[in-house]
Amino acid sequence: MIFCRLITSIVVFFVILSSAWAVEPDERLANPVLETRARAISAELRCLVCQNQSIDDSNAPLARDLRLLVREMLSAGKSDAEVMTFLIEKFGEFVLLRPRFIARNALLWLAPFALLVGVMIAVWQRRRSILVGAVTADESRPLSNDEKRQLEKILTDETAR
Repeated sequence: MIFCRLITSIVVFFVILSSAWAVEPDERLANPVLETRARAISAELRCLVCQNQSIDDSNAPLARDLRLLVREMLSAGKSDAEVMTFLIEKFGEFVLLRPRFIARNALLWLAPFALLVGVMIAVWQRRRSILVGAVTADESRPLSNDEKRQLEKILTDETAR
């Protein structure tokens, strides 16, 4: 139990520390409120070089430039929304780690749900066709003359043995 807590604490420590590695000390703002806002914005922005990391986590030179730009704009009195709007206008929606739900991104957001509904409909139809097939197979129809002869032959062969 104690060992698990120790391992968990170490992992949490390194996760927290790893996000702090990308932001250099000379980038940090003296005002802790502005720095907190800058970190929150940076965590929402994609590194355009790495593409899988936020600019807050990336060591790429472009990420550093974007972090400095965010801090510069916040120091100039811009709101968080103004900073985000500026960056989206400059780099497009791709700069956001979590794209907004707008008409251009609707397919991105709705495709998984549409796929799920499509699969559910296909499974339902397949199951229904199997059930309908089973019902029709159970319904008996009269045997043809050929089938009657074959059946009689099989039965007489069986009884003769």
